[in-house]
Amino acid sequence: MKAKETIAIIGATGKMGSSIAKDLSKDIYRLILMSKDVTKLSVLKDNLSTPDTKALIDIHDCAREGSWEADVIIMATPYEEEREIAEKIRDVATGKIVISVSGRPYAWVTTPNSSRAEELQELLPYSKIVKVFNTSFCSGFHAPAVAGGKPDAFIAANNGQALEAVSRIVTSAGMNPVVVGDLSVSGALERIQCRTLDLNQVPS
Repeated sequence: MKAKETIAIIGATGKMGSSIAKDLSKDIYRLILMSKDVTKLSVLKDNLSTPDTKALIDIHDCAREGSWEADVIIMATPYEEEREIAEKIRDVATGKIVISVSGRPYAWVTTPNSSRAEELQELLPYSKIVKVFNTSFCSGFHAPAVAGGKPDAFIAANNGQALEAVSRIVTSAGMNPVVVGDLSVSGALERIQCRTLDLNQVPS
């Protein structure tokens, strides 16, 4: 059966990246898992190879080469690494959806009227940046539905087609997509993330 889309996950061996990969592996995608640590990538691929896995899973240690093959790129990396990665993938990310997941609790490093997602849009001006997953705890991806419902995932983007495409991906990850506005709303989502982590005393 043909895969729906090819999704590249940069930072796939991190907590958030591996959580996203685990849930998306249950649907018919081609997943390209990327990290500099090839050993961890191999372990992750082995861990995802279960009877429930429907996705075709590849691994790659080069963000540029892996992103070149993808329809959608998920940047599940720390904020501090985004600029370097954006420079590497800029030419191969043209016209593609790039999902910003980055979070850095306890430190706000963008300007007051901006956001990490908006900064990424400036770094990748010809890509369609979407903010999502940053308000979700890693453990929440695999939590069972509560009272028949699913955990919400708030989505912000400037492009309507990108919103629709990412909403489908969010649904595949077992979450309820909630579109909250364009990228100007992403700053609020990022601040909510910082505050929520602080209240729950989650270490950085």
